[in-house]
Amino acid sequence: MYKIFLTFLFVVSLNATLIDGIAVVVKGKAITLLDIKKEMKTSKVDAKKARDILIRKKLEEIETKERKITVSSGEVYDELKKTAQRNHMSLSDFYTAVRNSSGLSSSELKAKIKDRLLSQKLYRAIAYSSISLPSDSEIEEYYKLHKDNFTHPSAFNVIIYASANKAQLKEKIDNPMFYVPSVQTNEQELPYDRITPELASLLQKTSLNTFTPIIPNGKGGFMSFYLKEIKSAKDVGFENVKDQIVNLIMAEKREQVLGDYFARLRDNADIKIIRMPK
Repeated sequence: MYKIFLTFLFVVSLNATLIDGIAVVVKGKAITLLDIKKEMKTSKVDAKKARDILIRKKLEEIETKERKITVSSGEVYDELKKTAQRNHMSLSDFYTAVRNSSGLSSSELKAKIKDRLLSQKLYRAIAYSSISLPSDSEIEEYYKLHKDNFTHPSAFNVIIYASANKAQLKEKIDNPMFYVPSVQTNEQELPYDRITPELASLLQKTSLNTFTPIIPNGKGGFMSFYLKEIKSAKDVGFENVKDQIVNLIMAEKREQVLGDYFARLRDNADIKIIRMPK
C-alpha cells in the first residue's frame, strides 16, 4: 500500500511538472515554455511573436503529416551535394565549413535541410495553383522601389591566411603578429562577380579589419580572410536581376497565400494557450 501511494505521488508530481512546462497546445501537440524562450533568442523577438511563430510551425508540421508529405534521405543528400558543388567543395569540406561558421553538426545540418525541403513541398501543395507570374510592369516597379537592395560591393580587398593545420591557422588569427611557418598569406582583390555567392555573403557579413571564420580551402587545408577594404557599391542593372526579382515577388505572393491559409487554419484549430514566459 505504501509503495502504491508513493507511485501515485510520483505520477502526480511528474504530470504537474509536465503541465507546468507547457505553454500552448496545438491540436494536441505541445509547445513548451522552453520552446518559446529558445525561439525568442534565435529570432530575437518578444514572447508573443515567438509563440505565434511556433504555433505556425506546429500547424505546418501537422499539415505536412496530414497531407503525407515526406522527404527521403536521398533528397537531403542530393540537396547537400548540390550546395557543396556550388561552393566548389567536397561534401566533407562543406560539413566542416558549416560547422566552423555556424556550429551546426552534420546531423543538425541534415535536419535543417530536411525541414526546408518539407516546407517547400508543403508550400507547393498549398500555394502553387494560387500564384500567377508577375507582369513586366510589376517587375519594373519592384526594382524601382527596392533598387538599393540590388547593389553590391564591386570588390573586396583581403589577406588570405591558409594552412594545412587548422590549429596553427587559428593560433595565427588569434595573434597575427606571431610567426607561424605553416601559415601562408596572400593579399588579393576579389571582384564580387568572380567569387561564389556564398563567399560574397560571408565577406559582406564580416566587419572591416577582422577575420572570417576558418573554412576549408577545397584542397585539404583551411583558410580565413582578413577583410581590409570593401570597394564602393555597384548597381547590378535591371536585366541582371530580373529573374531574382521574379523569385522575390513569387516568394512574397506565396507567403501571402500561405499566411492567409494558416491564419484560417489557426482560427479553426483547437489551440489552447495555457501560459507565457515571465
